[in-house]
This record gives sequence, structure tokens and C-alpha cells, in this order.
Amino acid sequence: MSEAGEGGGRVAGSPLPRRAPWSLVAATATLCLVSATSVWTAGAAPMSREEKQKLGNQVLEMFDHAYGNYMEHAYPADELMPLTCRGRVRGQEPSRGDVDDALGKFSLTLIDSLDTLVVLNKTKEFEDAVRKVLRDVNLDNDVVVSVFETNIRVLGGLLGGHSLAIMLREKGEYMQWYNDELLQMAKQLGYKLLPAFNTTSGLPYPRINLKFGIRKPEARTGTETDTCTACAGTLILEFAALSRFTGATIFEEYARKALDFLWEKRQRSSNLVGVTINIHTGDWVRKDSGVGAGIDSYYEYLLKAYVLLGDDSFLERFNTHYDAIMRYISQPPLLLDVHIHKPMLNARTWMDALLAFFPGLQVLKGDIRPAIETHEMLYQVIKKHNFLPEAFTTDFRVHWAQHPLRPEFAESTYFLYKATGDPYYLEVGKTLIENLNKYARVPCGFAAMKDVRTGSHEDRMDSFFLAEMFKYLYLLFADKEDIIFDIEDYIFTTEAHLLPLWLSTTNQNISKKNTTSEYTELDDSNFDWTCPNTQILFPNDPLYAQSIREPLKNVVDKSCPRGIIRVREESFRSGAKPPLRARDFMATNPEHLEILKKMGVSLIHLKDGRVQLVQHAIQAASSIDAEDGLRFMQEMIELSSQQQKEQQLPPRAVQIVSHPFFGRVVLTAGPAQFGLDLSKHKETRGFVASSKPYNGCSELTNPEAVMGKIALIQRGQCMFAEKARNIQNAGAIGGIVIDDNEGSSSDTAPLFQMAGDGKDTDDIKIPMLFLFSKEGSIILDAIREHEEVEVLLSDKARDRAAILKDAEMESEEQTSSENDSQNQSAEQVISLSQTFDLVDQESPDESSVHSHLEPTSPAETPDATSISPSGETSNPTESHETTSLDGECTDIDNQLEEQSETEEDSSPNVSWGKKVQPIDSILADWNEDIEAFEMMEKDEL
Repeated sequence: MSEAGEGGGRVAGSPLPRRAPWSLVAATATLCLVSATSVWTAGAAPMSREEKQKLGNQVLEMFDHAYGNYMEHAYPADELMPLTCRGRVRGQEPSRGDVDDALGKFSLTLIDSLDTLVVLNKTKEFEDAVRKVLRDVNLDNDVVVSVFETNIRVLGGLLGGHSLAIMLREKGEYMQWYNDELLQMAKQLGYKLLPAFNTTSGLPYPRINLKFGIRKPEARTGTETDTCTACAGTLILEFAALSRFTGATIFEEYARKALDFLWEKRQRSSNLVGVTINIHTGDWVRKDSGVGAGIDSYYEYLLKAYVLLGDDSFLERFNTHYDAIMRYISQPPLLLDVHIHKPMLNARTWMDALLAFFPGLQVLKGDIRPAIETHEMLYQVIKKHNFLPEAFTTDFRVHWAQHPLRPEFAESTYFLYKATGDPYYLEVGKTLIENLNKYARVPCGFAAMKDVRTGSHEDRMDSFFLAEMFKYLYLLFADKEDIIFDIEDYIFTTEAHLLPLWLSTTNQNISKKNTTSEYTELDDSNFDWTCPNTQILFPNDPLYAQSIREPLKNVVDKSCPRGIIRVREESFRSGAKPPLRARDFMATNPEHLEILKKMGVSLIHLKDGRVQLVQHAIQAASSIDAEDGLRFMQEMIELSSQQQKEQQLPPRAVQIVSHPFFGRVVLTAGPAQFGLDLSKHKETRGFVASSKPYNGCSELTNPEAVMGKIALIQRGQCMFAEKARNIQNAGAIGGIVIDDNEGSSSDTAPLFQMAGDGKDTDDIKIPMLFLFSKEGSIILDAIREHEEVEVLLSDKARDRAAILKDAEMESEEQTSSENDSQNQSAEQVISLSQTFDLVDQESPDESSVHSHLEPTSPAETPDATSISPSGETSNPTESHETTSLDGECTDIDNQLEEQSETEEDSSPNVSWGKKVQPIDSILADWNEDIEAFEMMEKDEL
């Protein structure tokens, strides 16, 4: 899954024929698991029953601490904020981008925890929780949520709760009052999610409004074009279960169609899929492929769909993909992303934490050896950092330092223990418990790690922590008699919700389209067994798993020699300067450039104005400097990535409102991730003035010129945020950054948003916008021609009629305050006629400006990103729809450019006094333009 791409599922193992009847698979599952767990009698000291019970009780206490604090301090909010002991309510806290798409004001943590309560034998608490859900939860909120997250957490949570509610009801002690109310809520939610599938491909939109659906004005969504593979491919278990429970086949049909489309769009030569796909055309947007974020649970659901539904086509697809994964992505013990068209070429040199689910999935597949290898490698990383960093490099250094208490590693630990019976994995689980209590536990719950290196916390406790982490840890130490039902009768979803296996024979009315064998020749060796066989897993060697783990015991330390760390620490103590950090780097600082050279880092100036950083370790002054250079590059990539938020802000507008333009020139501007948000505040209006120095990278020498005005500054030499602070300190009310790459234009270059500097930017209070060179030159040429130029910075161009009316009112006020009113009126007529003279001479048939804008989103292909020392990231493969300045806007642009080219000869191309019109005629023309603008209201900025 994208946020918590869980793998795992049932562990079953018995030699079966390729086309085994599903009833045989279900019937032998438990027997196979028992025989698997009985193999290990040596390899690690067995854990006593008393110690296992003690650890199980500790897990129960930890769950009570987390769940109790949520109910006390956060409910009915979606999640607990454990550092401030309050609930996280969407819209009341600062936006976290796409992470908040999981929040729908539907008591997320409570729903996600329902079946965990039963697994932990808290049946009274479960009954009380179900009553609260039925009484308090509203699924008809006006909020845009992730289809994927809502499916796996909320729909899955309701179905898991229903599954165990009817189990308890049948036992006769609890839930006797229950009448399938959770299932009815699940059905209601399922119908709310169905409009997302209204695409030609059958792939769902990534987001939907719970109240208004898709594409309505009130919905505020439905314009997206891309979704992740896991987002579209992690629906079949929940949707099929909903269909099997209710008899409404539409849900399973929609989920199957999405899976069929993804299968058909796989790269045929490699049998791999990319990370993101266009939901309308089926084109791959990100062509890198792995088993981590963005793809993970797609593979998981193919195999589990076979287990739950008994459809052979899902197994065939999974095995075909699995063969490609093991051929190209698996580099034991590593799992590295590759390009789908060039699978022998690695797409990146780091791994994300979500791939930790994969060993558990390999257990279900029956491929134990690579599962043990990858799990052991991950465990060594955890022992070094206490938690699994959100991403780490191939030499096991921290790439992204966060850890939001993800459960994937605990999940794989549980399934490896169930498959091997090796007590080693109980010790691994004990380590996880100790680290959670020692480093993540806070008075109001458990807090995510903001940085595993420093141990700093983040005010966050995601719902999946209660839905999965405690469930897997408790099951790891529990014996069969500790659980009030047979866990082997259920399959785990990607969110660890429990669905009963008997659904496979219920309401089988779905038409199945086999699109598998039609496109691929399948290797029969992939289908020797549908479930693992213990004799194959452990070839007559009780120390089999230990023999696989042993060579990997020091893999992390060998890749990161502690000697270098000790040398570096000693050098700090001796007074040496600490290494240069990416957030402190300044491209204009000679000392910094010298440090880069010492670290083997080179700066390459590209033709488009960007600066590329390249490191050659062999050019470093020493091995320590080479290590510092590698870390600096990783930090710079991380900083650059963080600055490009996944949820792109829409374009902004710079509108020239002063004479003689009066709002007719609207320039497309890029927003900033800091400063005043023009979408939430009134527009900023003011005259423009150039700052000195023009790059704005130091204290301004002309503060009196920019005081109370909108400052013009040039891109480059320093961070955008630094420019903003300098002009703000000089008294500017806003800023416009103009691209230093001559000739750049929003017509040809992708629009982007200006990023911060990796530091806190809350001190920046003024609005900041970015103009490409062509658009910026329009303002600069206007200043040269008219001296006083007033602009409007806004999220949407203001109506020209209102601007003209304001100008008329100002003119009338000016006329009444002066004695020579007639002369003033004549001047106004001439000025207005000059405006139309400029337009009519060059394009008499073009009487309106048409600017069509679509929100843009950054491409995510890692290898296409260049790092700029000014904090910008650009991607040449991005596909954006940008503003087209048509009609008079283009003509004005051309005229001004021609004027500037001939300015030295004092022979402008435009005669400003040849054509004079009466004021009534001019106003009539303006009214015609206004009517034309109103006719094109849907296409306006």
C-alpha cells in the first residue's frame, strides 16, 4: 500500500496439484502450518511458555495504552496526536498533504481497531466499540478522501468487524443484539466509493468526496489523471468480500476490472508494472518498478485473491510477476527498484521501508530462503537504528529518517515464525516490543519517530499502528488456546483485517474474464505447488534458517565501518568542523564550494540554468571525505524531494492593473510553498520595484524603493526563502521572482512551485510568486515604458470590468480634486485610445484573452530529477498543461519585446497617438470584451 503497504496473509503448506480444488486448499491449510511449525527444534534457545505469556501480556498493556489514550483524548477524531494529547481533525490542523487523505471525519482509528480488539480477546471492549461506531460515525461527510486508504482502513475495518461480530454472535455469548449493522455501513461506504471507477480504463480516481462524489463543483476532486498501481490494485479483497457478504456483485466486478486493466498494461518483455499509471490512457507515468511504496500490495492482493476466491487466474498472474521480481528486482538480501523497460538497470540506490512486507508474502508463496535473507537484512538495520528508517541506501545508511511506527516488519516476523517455528523470531519480536516502549512510548500513546538517528518524535499515531502492529505482535507470542477463535479460518487484508475463508464458496455469481494466458507463456515450474511443502522449505536440516541468516549477521556493520564513525567522532572532539550539511549549502559561498571539491562533489551548470551535483568518490581527498560527500548527496536528494510536495498547488496569476493595461494582461505564475497563501487570503495589490541587489540574496541596499511595494527579484544564487526574507525585511508587501534563464516561458516549460529551504518558513508572511523569463520581461518592459506599474497577485484573475470601474472612479476622484478637469479628461481619453491602438494595429480580429489552466503535478521519476542549489527540483519528463497567453496578451508581449529591441534607436514600432477613439466607443469595446470573458468563464484562470 502507499502509506502502509502491508504484505502477508495465510501461511499454508501442502503439496497440491496446480489446479487443486479450493476446498482442498482450505482444508489442508492448518495441517500444513502445524507441520511447518514442528520442524524447528534447534537453532535458537526455545522461549518458555511463561516468557511468551509475559510478552503477550506486555503487548496487551501497550495496546491498552494506545487505544485508551485515543478514546480518552481523541475520539471521535480520526487519529490521536500523542504529543499534545488531542485528536487530529482534518481542517483544524496544518495540512500534511496526501497523508491527510486517510482522514474522513469517520473515527478512523476506532474502525481500524475493531477486529484487533477481538484478536486480543477484548470482547467487551469490542462490543462497546461497535455500539460507538453505529451511534457516532457518519460516512456522509463533505471531505475528499483517498479511495485506497478508505478502502483498506474503513471498508476493511467494517468488514473485519462484521466478520468477527457474526463469529461471536454464533458462539452465543456476545453480540446477540447484532443485526449486521456494520455490514450495512460497509455497503453504504462501498456505494460511495463506486463513482471513483467512472473512467474509461476502469481504474479508480485516487480521491473521492464522500458526500458529493467525483467531478461535481462541490466535490473538489475528479481532475486527477494518475494513480499508483497499489492504489488501483488493492481493492479486490474488500470489494469481493462486500459482494460475497451482501450478494451485490457490482463491487467485485469493479475491482476485477481494475486488476484486469493493470495486468494488460504490464510491460510485456519484463512482466513488471510501474509505480504510477494514467487512469484514462493507461500510460505508465513512473516507469520504475519494485516491491515497495506504490506497488507493494498489488502483488499481495493477486496472491491473496487466489487464496480467498479460488480463481486460478490470480495465481497465474502473481507467479508471472513473482518470476520477474526474483529475476530483476531481487538482489539478495536487497530488493532494488529497476526500470520496467530496462530491468537490468537499477532505478535507484535506496530501499523504502514498505518492502518489509515482502518476506511475509514470500512465506505465503513458499519461497522461504529469500524471505529469511531479506528479513535478516532488515533486522540488522533495525538493530543499528532501533527502527526501520523510512528509506535507507544499499550500504544501509539512512536516506529518509522518519519512522511512522510501520507494522510491515512485525508482520513478516510473525509469518516467518509460523512457517519455521524458529524461536529466533520470538527474540526479534521481543526486540520490537522493547524498542517501542523505550523510544516511541509517550504519556498519551506512542509517537512516530521524526528521526531515527536523533530519536526525535512526531505528533502522530496512525490508525494502522493499532490495526496491525499489536495484532501481529500478540499473535507472534500467543498459543492457539490464547485466541478465542481459529485464526486459520481467516485471511489477512493488507491492513490486517480478517475476512473469513468461507466467502470463497458464497455468492459466486461474478463473471470471470481470464486475461492471463492470452498474453503470456507461463513457465509450468512456477506452478508445482499451490502452497509450500515443509520438506522443500527445510531440506532435512533443523538449522536451515540459521544457516541462511548467519552470513548476514554483520552485513550492516560491514557496509558502514564503525572505524570511520569513530574517526569522525574523534575529529569533532579535537575541534575539527562538522561536515557540510545540505540544508546549509550556499552555491555562492567559496568555502562551501571548496568543501564540495574535497568531498569529490562537482557542480555542472546546465544550459537551462539548473545546476547538477555529481559525486565521484575516487576524487575525494580521503575516505572520510568521500563518506561525507555521499551523505551530503543523500541529504540534498532528500531535501529536494521534501520540497516538492506531492499535492501540487495550482498556478497563480500576476495581473497588470495599471494604465494602460487595466487588467488585460494576466501572467501565469508559479506559487510558493511558504508565505501568504493567496487562495485563502485577499489578493495583494501594489506597484512593483526592482530590488538591489537584483538577486535578493543579501540585505537590500534600496529599501526605500521597495517599501510598501511588490519587489522584483531574479532567480538564482540563493534559496527562494532567503530572497523572501530579505525583501520582507526591507518592507516589501510581496515578491515576484523572475527566472534568470533567458527565453524561458510558461508556454514551453513546466510550471513549478517555489520550495522552502528545509527550515521553518513560518516567519515569511508576504506572498511570493514565480514568473518565467518571457512573462517577467513583460513587467520589466512595462516599467521601462510607463515607470509606475501596478500589479495584482492573486489565485485567480480579477474581472476586467471591476478593474476598469476602479480606474474610472480613481480618475473621477482625481478630476474633482484638480482645477484643470478638462485637460485631465482629455489625457484619460488619449491614454485609453492608446491601449486600443496597441491591440488593434497588430490583431484587429482578436478581442479577448483566453487563458486555460489546469492544476499541475510533479512527475515522480527519481532518475529524471536534477538538484539545484537554490532549492528547486525540475524534471524534464514532466507533462504539464501551462498557460497560453493568447490574443491581446500575446500581442502586447510581442509589441513590448519589439519596443525593447529598438529602444536604443528611439523608434518604437507602435504609434501611441495615431488612433484616437471617443470614450463611449472605448467603453463599448470593453463591454464586448467583458461579455466574451463571461462566455468563457469555465476556461478562465
